[in-house]
Amino acid sequence: MQLYNTLSAKERATILEEAGEDRLTLSFYKYAKIGNPELFRNHLFLAWDDLEVLGRIYVAHEGINAQLSVPGKKFNDFKNFLDGIYFLENCRLNIAVEQNLKSFLKLKIKVRHKIVADGLNDDTFDVTNIGVHVNALKFNALIEDPDTVLVDMRNHYESEIGHFKNAITPDVDTFRDSLDIIEENLKDHKEDKKLVMYCTGGIRCEKASAYYKHKGFKNIFQLEGGIIEYTRQVNEQDLENKFLGKNFVFDHRRSERISDDIISNCHQCGSPSDTHINCANEACHLLFIQCEVCSEKMELTCSEECRDTIHLPFEEQKELRKGKHASNKIFKKGRSSKLTFKR
Repeated sequence: MQLYNTLSAKERATILEEAGEDRLTLSFYKYAKIGNPELFRNHLFLAWDDLEVLGRIYVAHEGINAQLSVPGKKFNDFKNFLDGIYFLENCRLNIAVEQNLKSFLKLKIKVRHKIVADGLNDDTFDVTNIGVHVNALKFNALIEDPDTVLVDMRNHYESEIGHFKNAITPDVDTFRDSLDIIEENLKDHKEDKKLVMYCTGGIRCEKASAYYKHKGFKNIFQLEGGIIEYTRQVNEQDLENKFLGKNFVFDHRRSERISDDIISNCHQCGSPSDTHINCANEACHLLFIQCEVCSEKMELTCSEECRDTIHLPFEEQKELRKGKHASNKIFKKGRSSKLTFKR
Protein backbone atom coordinates (compact mmCIF):
# COMPACT_ATOMS: atom_id res chain seq x y z
CA MET A 1 0.00 0.00 0.00
CA GLN A 2 1.64 3.22 -1.20
CA LEU A 3 1.31 6.10 1.26
CA TYR A 4 4.08 8.39 0.02
CA ASN A 5 5.44 9.81 -3.24
CA THR A 6 7.57 7.57 -5.40
CA LEU A 7 8.29 10.10 -8.17
CA SER A 8 10.63 13.08 -8.03
CA ALA A 9 9.41 16.57 -8.92
CA LYS A 10 11.36 16.38 -12.19
CA GLU A 11 9.79 13.04 -13.12
CA ARG A 12 6.31 14.34 -12.29
CA ALA A 13 6.87 17.50 -14.35
CA THR A 14 7.74 15.38 -17.38
CA ILE A 15 4.59 13.29 -16.93
CA LEU A 16 2.42 16.41 -16.68
CA GLU A 17 3.98 17.92 -19.80
CA GLU A 18 3.48 14.74 -21.80
CA ALA A 19 -0.13 14.36 -20.63
CA GLY A 20 -0.92 17.97 -21.50
CA GLU A 21 -4.18 17.86 -19.56
CA ASP A 22 -5.76 20.86 -17.85
CA ARG A 23 -5.45 20.99 -14.08
CA LEU A 24 -7.22 23.15 -11.49
CA THR A 25 -5.22 24.79 -8.71
CA LEU A 26 -7.33 25.34 -5.60
CA SER A 27 -7.23 25.57 -1.83
CA PHE A 28 -9.52 24.98 1.12
CA TYR A 29 -9.41 24.70 4.88
CA LYS A 30 -11.70 23.52 7.63
CA TYR A 31 -11.43 23.61 11.39
CA ALA A 32 -12.86 20.37 12.74
CA LYS A 33 -12.06 17.85 15.45
CA ILE A 34 -10.11 14.97 13.92
CA GLY A 35 -9.55 12.14 16.38
CA ASN A 36 -6.81 10.31 14.48
CA PRO A 37 -4.98 12.68 12.10
CA GLU A 38 -2.55 9.99 10.95
CA LEU A 39 -5.37 7.65 9.89
CA PHE A 40 -7.19 10.52 8.19
CA ARG A 41 -3.98 11.52 6.44
CA ASN A 42 -3.52 8.02 5.02
CA HIS A 43 -7.15 7.90 3.90
CA LEU A 44 -6.65 11.14 1.98
CA PHE A 45 -3.40 10.02 0.39
CA LEU A 46 -4.80 6.76 -0.94
CA ALA A 47 -7.85 8.47 -2.44
CA TRP A 48 -6.06 11.52 -3.81
CA ASP A 49 -3.10 9.65 -5.24
CA ASP A 50 -5.60 7.60 -7.23
CA LEU A 51 -7.20 10.84 -8.48
CA GLU A 52 -3.77 12.25 -9.45
CA VAL A 53 -4.09 15.06 -6.93
CA LEU A 54 -0.88 16.98 -6.21
CA GLY A 55 -0.30 19.53 -3.48
CA ARG A 56 0.69 20.42 0.05
CA ILE A 57 -1.80 19.48 2.76
CA TYR A 58 -1.57 19.76 6.55
CA VAL A 59 -3.74 17.67 8.83
CA ALA A 60 -4.02 18.10 12.62
CA HIS A 61 -6.42 17.38 15.44
CA GLU A 62 -7.90 20.83 14.74
CA GLY A 63 -8.65 20.29 11.03
CA ILE A 64 -7.18 20.45 7.55
CA ASN A 65 -5.41 23.10 5.45
CA ALA A 66 -4.93 22.20 1.78
CA GLN A 67 -3.38 23.76 -1.31
CA LEU A 68 -3.48 21.44 -4.30
CA SER A 69 -4.11 20.83 -7.97
CA VAL A 70 -6.41 18.25 -9.51
CA PRO A 71 -6.92 17.15 -13.14
CA GLY A 72 -9.86 19.05 -14.59
CA LYS A 73 -11.53 15.86 -15.80
CA LYS A 74 -11.40 14.43 -12.28
CA PHE A 75 -12.64 17.51 -10.42
CA ASN A 76 -16.16 16.14 -9.96
CA ASP A 77 -14.78 12.91 -8.50
CA PHE A 78 -12.60 14.97 -6.18
CA LYS A 79 -15.56 17.10 -5.09
CA ASN A 80 -17.71 14.01 -4.49
CA PHE A 81 -14.96 12.56 -2.32
CA LEU A 82 -14.85 15.72 -0.19
CA ASP A 83 -18.65 15.77 0.12
CA GLY A 84 -18.46 12.22 1.46
CA ILE A 85 -16.55 13.47 4.50
CA TYR A 86 -19.08 14.94 6.90
CA PHE A 87 -17.12 18.03 7.91
CA LEU A 88 -15.99 18.78 4.34
CA GLU A 89 -19.38 18.53 2.64
CA ASN A 90 -19.97 21.70 0.56
CA CYS A 91 -16.69 23.11 1.85
CA ARG A 92 -15.77 26.31 -0.02
CA LEU A 93 -13.03 25.69 -2.58
CA ASN A 94 -10.92 28.69 -3.51
CA ILE A 95 -10.15 28.27 -7.21
CA ALA A 96 -6.92 30.00 -8.27
CA VAL A 97 -7.17 33.15 -10.37
CA GLU A 98 -4.35 31.99 -12.64
CA GLN A 99 -3.91 28.33 -13.55
CA ASN A 100 -0.63 26.53 -14.11
CA LEU A 101 -0.07 22.93 -15.14
CA LYS A 102 2.82 22.55 -12.69
CA SER A 103 1.68 24.56 -9.67
CA PHE A 104 2.43 21.44 -7.58
CA LEU A 105 4.67 18.51 -8.48
CA LYS A 106 4.17 16.17 -5.53
CA LEU A 107 1.40 15.07 -3.20
CA LYS A 108 2.56 15.89 0.32
CA ILE A 109 0.13 15.30 3.18
CA LYS A 110 1.69 15.96 6.56
CA VAL A 111 0.38 15.54 10.09
CA ARG A 112 1.14 18.65 12.11
CA HIS A 113 0.42 19.94 15.59
CA LYS A 114 -1.60 22.74 13.96
CA ILE A 115 -2.80 23.47 10.45
CA VAL A 116 -1.43 27.02 10.78
CA ALA A 117 1.50 27.84 13.06
CA ASP A 118 -0.14 30.48 15.26
CA GLY A 119 1.62 29.87 18.58
CA LEU A 120 -1.70 30.09 20.45
CA ASN A 121 -3.03 27.91 23.25
CA ASP A 122 -6.47 27.07 21.89
CA ASP A 123 -7.64 25.86 25.30
CA THR A 124 -7.57 29.45 26.61
CA PHE A 125 -10.31 30.83 24.33
CA ASP A 126 -13.27 29.77 22.21
CA VAL A 127 -11.84 29.19 18.74
CA THR A 128 -15.36 28.88 17.29
CA ASN A 129 -16.39 32.40 18.40
CA ILE A 130 -15.19 34.05 15.20
CA GLY A 131 -15.77 37.40 13.52
CA VAL A 132 -18.35 38.25 10.88
CA HIS A 133 -17.61 36.89 7.40
CA VAL A 134 -18.14 39.46 4.65
CA ASN A 135 -18.22 39.12 0.88
CA ALA A 136 -16.43 41.37 -1.60
CA LEU A 137 -19.28 43.88 -1.86
CA LYS A 138 -19.59 44.32 1.90
CA PHE A 139 -15.82 44.34 2.30
CA ASN A 140 -15.47 47.20 -0.20
CA ALA A 141 -18.04 49.22 1.73
CA LEU A 142 -16.47 48.47 5.11
CA ILE A 143 -12.96 49.54 4.16
CA GLU A 144 -14.26 52.93 3.00
CA ASP A 145 -15.76 53.54 6.45
CA PRO A 146 -13.58 56.01 8.43
CA ASP A 147 -14.28 53.94 11.56
CA THR A 148 -12.65 50.87 10.01
CA VAL A 149 -9.11 49.66 10.61
CA LEU A 150 -8.04 47.32 7.80
CA VAL A 151 -5.31 44.82 8.70
CA ASP A 152 -3.35 42.46 6.45
CA MET A 153 -2.80 39.21 8.38
CA ARG A 154 -0.05 38.00 6.06
CA ASN A 155 3.73 38.25 6.30
CA HIS A 156 5.95 41.03 4.95
CA TYR A 157 7.03 39.20 1.80
CA GLU A 158 3.38 38.58 0.89
CA SER A 159 2.06 42.11 1.42
CA GLU A 160 5.15 43.64 -0.19
CA ILE A 161 4.01 42.69 -3.69
CA GLY A 162 0.29 43.28 -3.14
CA HIS A 163 -2.24 44.49 -0.58
CA PHE A 164 -5.50 46.36 -0.25
CA LYS A 165 -5.43 50.15 -0.36
CA ASN A 166 -4.93 51.77 3.05
CA ALA A 167 -4.28 48.44 4.79
CA ILE A 168 -1.98 48.11 7.78
CA THR A 169 0.72 45.64 6.68
CA PRO A 170 2.69 44.42 9.73
CA ASP A 171 6.40 44.01 9.07
CA VAL A 172 6.54 40.43 10.35
CA ASP A 173 8.09 37.15 9.24
CA THR A 174 5.37 34.85 10.57
CA PHE A 175 1.66 34.85 11.38
CA ARG A 176 2.33 34.26 15.06
CA ASP A 177 4.53 37.38 15.15
CA SER A 178 1.67 39.55 13.90
CA LEU A 179 -0.96 38.64 16.51
CA ASP A 180 0.47 40.43 19.53
CA ILE A 181 1.85 43.32 17.47
CA ILE A 182 -1.56 44.09 16.01
CA GLU A 183 -3.26 43.85 19.39
CA GLU A 184 -0.73 46.24 20.93
CA ASN A 185 -1.00 48.76 18.09
CA LEU A 186 -4.81 48.76 18.20
CA LYS A 187 -5.33 48.39 21.95
CA ASP A 188 -6.97 51.84 22.21
CA HIS A 189 -9.56 51.01 19.56
CA LYS A 190 -11.04 47.74 20.78
CA GLU A 191 -14.50 49.24 21.09
CA ASP A 192 -14.66 52.30 18.83
CA LYS A 193 -13.28 50.87 15.58
CA LYS A 194 -14.28 48.10 13.21
CA LEU A 195 -11.39 45.65 12.87
CA VAL A 196 -11.46 44.22 9.33
CA MET A 197 -8.96 41.51 8.46
CA TYR A 198 -7.93 39.65 5.32
CA CYS A 199 -5.40 37.02 4.24
CA THR A 200 -4.78 34.77 1.23
CA GLY A 201 -7.64 32.28 1.59
CA GLY A 202 -9.21 33.10 4.95
CA ILE A 203 -7.65 30.56 7.32
CA ARG A 204 -5.43 32.94 9.27
CA CYS A 205 -8.30 35.37 9.83
CA GLU A 206 -10.49 32.51 11.10
CA LYS A 207 -8.21 31.93 14.08
CA ALA A 208 -7.18 35.57 14.53
CA SER A 209 -10.77 36.80 14.72
CA ALA A 210 -11.58 34.39 17.56
CA TYR A 211 -8.38 35.37 19.36
CA TYR A 212 -9.09 39.10 19.07
CA LYS A 213 -12.67 38.66 20.27
CA HIS A 214 -11.19 36.89 23.29
CA LYS A 215 -8.88 39.88 23.73
CA GLY A 216 -11.79 42.32 23.87
CA PHE A 217 -12.26 43.61 20.34
CA LYS A 218 -15.99 44.24 19.86
CA ASN A 219 -16.43 44.67 16.09
CA ILE A 220 -14.49 42.14 14.05
CA PHE A 221 -14.97 41.32 10.38
CA GLN A 222 -13.05 38.98 8.08
CA LEU A 223 -12.95 38.71 4.30
CA GLU A 224 -14.57 35.38 3.50
CA GLY A 225 -12.38 33.26 1.26
CA GLY A 226 -9.59 35.81 1.45
CA ILE A 227 -8.02 37.56 -1.53
CA ILE A 228 -8.64 34.56 -3.79
CA GLU A 229 -12.41 34.54 -3.31
CA TYR A 230 -12.53 38.36 -3.30
CA THR A 231 -10.95 38.42 -6.77
CA ARG A 232 -13.40 35.85 -8.09
CA GLN A 233 -16.39 37.86 -6.83
CA VAL A 234 -14.97 41.14 -8.15
CA ASN A 235 -14.57 39.63 -11.62
CA GLU A 236 -17.94 37.85 -11.65
CA GLN A 237 -19.94 40.79 -10.25
CA ASP A 238 -17.98 43.57 -11.96
CA LEU A 239 -17.12 45.22 -8.64
CA GLU A 240 -14.40 47.78 -8.01
CA ASN A 241 -11.11 46.03 -7.31
CA LYS A 242 -9.45 47.61 -4.30
CA PHE A 243 -6.47 45.27 -4.25
CA LEU A 244 -3.16 46.58 -5.57
CA GLY A 245 -0.61 44.31 -7.23
CA LYS A 246 -0.15 40.56 -6.84
CA ASN A 247 -1.45 37.97 -4.41
CA PHE A 248 1.38 35.79 -3.07
CA VAL A 249 0.55 32.07 -3.28
CA PHE A 250 2.32 29.06 -1.79
CA ASP A 251 2.98 26.94 -4.86
CA HIS A 252 5.33 26.98 -7.83
CA ARG A 253 3.51 29.98 -9.34
CA ARG A 254 4.42 32.08 -6.27
CA SER A 255 1.86 34.78 -7.14
CA GLU A 256 -1.31 35.69 -9.03
CA ARG A 257 -1.71 39.11 -10.62
CA ILE A 258 -4.79 40.90 -9.29
CA SER A 259 -4.16 44.38 -10.69
CA ASP A 260 -1.62 45.94 -13.05
CA ASP A 261 -0.04 47.96 -10.23
CA ILE A 262 3.57 47.13 -9.39
CA ILE A 263 4.08 48.32 -5.83
CA SER A 264 7.41 46.68 -4.97
CA ASN A 265 11.00 46.89 -6.16
CA CYS A 266 13.72 44.55 -7.32
CA HIS A 267 15.77 43.71 -4.23
CA GLN A 268 18.99 43.99 -6.22
CA CYS A 269 18.69 47.15 -8.32
CA GLY A 270 15.61 48.91 -6.93
CA SER A 271 13.67 49.09 -10.19
CA PRO A 272 9.92 48.34 -10.14
CA SER A 273 9.36 44.59 -9.96
CA ASP A 274 7.08 42.13 -8.19
CA THR A 275 8.45 38.80 -9.37
CA HIS A 276 9.56 36.47 -6.58
CA ILE A 277 12.19 33.84 -7.30
CA ASN A 278 14.19 31.37 -5.22
CA CYS A 279 17.95 31.71 -5.51
CA ALA A 280 19.30 29.15 -8.01
CA ASN A 281 22.01 28.11 -5.55
CA GLU A 282 20.47 25.06 -3.88
CA ALA A 283 22.49 25.77 -0.73
CA CYS A 284 20.78 29.16 -0.44
CA HIS A 285 17.31 29.05 -2.08
CA LEU A 286 16.51 32.51 -0.71
CA LEU A 287 13.12 33.91 -1.72
CA PHE A 288 13.49 37.45 -3.04
CA ILE A 289 12.24 39.86 -5.73
CA GLN A 290 14.27 40.08 -8.93
CA CYS A 291 13.63 42.03 -12.15
CA GLU A 292 14.33 40.61 -15.61
CA VAL A 293 17.57 42.59 -16.03
CA CYS A 294 19.01 41.35 -12.73
CA SER A 295 17.69 37.87 -13.42
CA GLU A 296 19.78 37.67 -16.57
CA LYS A 297 22.81 39.39 -15.04
CA MET A 298 22.80 37.37 -11.81
CA GLU A 299 21.57 34.12 -13.40
CA LEU A 300 18.66 33.80 -10.94
CA THR A 301 20.91 34.11 -7.88
CA CYS A 302 20.79 36.54 -4.96
CA SER A 303 24.51 37.38 -4.77
CA GLU A 304 27.83 37.12 -6.56
CA GLU A 305 28.78 34.39 -4.10
CA CYS A 306 25.78 32.30 -5.11
CA ARG A 307 26.33 33.04 -8.79
CA ASP A 308 29.89 31.75 -8.53
CA THR A 309 28.66 28.65 -6.68
CA ILE A 310 26.22 27.53 -9.40
CA HIS A 311 29.10 27.39 -11.90
CA LEU A 312 31.01 24.88 -9.82
CA PRO A 313 30.78 21.20 -10.79
CA PHE A 314 27.67 19.58 -9.33
CA GLU A 315 29.65 17.21 -7.13
CA GLU A 316 31.63 20.13 -5.72
CA GLN A 317 28.40 21.95 -4.91
CA LYS A 318 27.19 18.84 -3.08
CA GLU A 319 30.42 18.74 -1.08
CA LEU A 320 29.97 22.36 -0.05
CA ARG A 321 26.47 21.57 1.22
CA LYS A 322 27.44 18.36 2.97
CA GLY A 323 26.95 18.42 6.74
CA LYS A 324 25.51 21.92 6.68
CA HIS A 325 21.96 22.98 7.38
CA ALA A 326 20.37 25.06 4.65
CA SER A 327 21.45 28.67 4.94
CA ASN A 328 19.24 30.58 7.36
CA LYS A 329 18.79 33.10 4.56
CA ILE A 330 15.98 30.86 3.35
CA PHE A 331 13.92 31.99 6.33
CA LYS A 332 14.70 35.67 5.83
CA LYS A 333 12.62 35.80 2.63
CA GLY A 334 13.99 39.01 1.17
CA ARG A 335 15.74 40.32 4.28
CA SER A 336 19.21 38.93 3.55
CA SER A 337 22.14 41.32 3.97
CA LYS A 338 23.13 40.33 0.43
CA LEU A 339 20.18 42.34 -0.93
CA THR A 340 20.58 46.12 -1.33
CA PHE A 341 16.97 47.20 -1.82
CA LYS A 342 15.15 44.86 0.56
CA ARG A 343 12.02 46.12 2.33
